[in-house]
Formats: sequence, C-alpha cells, structure tokens
Amino acid sequence: MAKLQDFSNEASKRVNRYFSESFKRKKVREIEKNTSTVLEVSREYEVSTTAVYKWLDKYSHNRKRGVKQVVELMSDTRRLKDLKARIRELEQMLGQKQFEIEFKDKMIDIAEEMYDIDIKKKLGSKPLPGSGSTGKPTDGK
Repeated sequence: MAKLQDFSNEASKRVNRYFSESFKRKKVREIEKNTSTVLEVSREYEVSTTAVYKWLDKYSHNRKRGVKQVVELMSDTRRLKDLKARIRELEQMLGQKQFEIEFKDKMIDIAEEMYDIDIKKKLGSKPLPGSGSTGKPTDGK
C-alpha cells in the first residue's frame, strides 16, 4: 500500500517549468503553419499534449476566428515529400546502375579488341563446337 511519504517524494522530484508567452505563441504559429504537430511539440519540450492544446486555445488566431485546421493535409504533404525524396533516391540509384552497365560494356568491348575474341553473345549466332549439349547421351568413357 502506498504511503504518504512516497507521494511527497515524487512531488519533490518534479520540476515545474514555465514557458514564456512568446514561446507559446511561436509554437502555436508553427502548429498552425503545419511545420510541426502537437505531438512533436509535446515530445520535444516534454509537456503534455493537453498543455499544448491549451496553448492553442489561448493563443491561436484561427481558433478565435472559428477556422478549422485540417490535420490530414499535413500528413499528406509529409507523405508526398517522403515519396518525392524516395523517387529522387531511386532515380539516383538507377543512374548509378546505368553507369555501371555502360562501364562494364565498355570493358567487354576493350577486352574483345585486345584478345580478338567475342565475349558478348550475339543473337542469331550459332554456338561454337563443343559448347552446349548435343542431345546425345554420353556413356562416360
């Protein structure tokens, strides 16, 4: 069973912090501009989401005018930014792979010239004798 002493120890460990009015207004503006969310502000400054919502009620210009804020729009915008970043990343990877393919093709061309042999398989060319199966069974002798 909890004792009165336990509660008094917990209360003495808590630190009361006060945020200035200008700080609160700044964070409310960030939330209104969709540059941050209530949850992000809450986690970053270790305050409850309830406190941040109280800041919104007190300092928000949109709430005073009766303007509703659309939260889904922000998440869609972030998702689009993430997807565009992923597309850029994939395009860069594709470019690197294309460069590697071109480099390897050039190396094969140089090797063909130096050693006077065909390394690349040409479509429609007949296989060299001794390559591939003849369709005849071998007895292993």
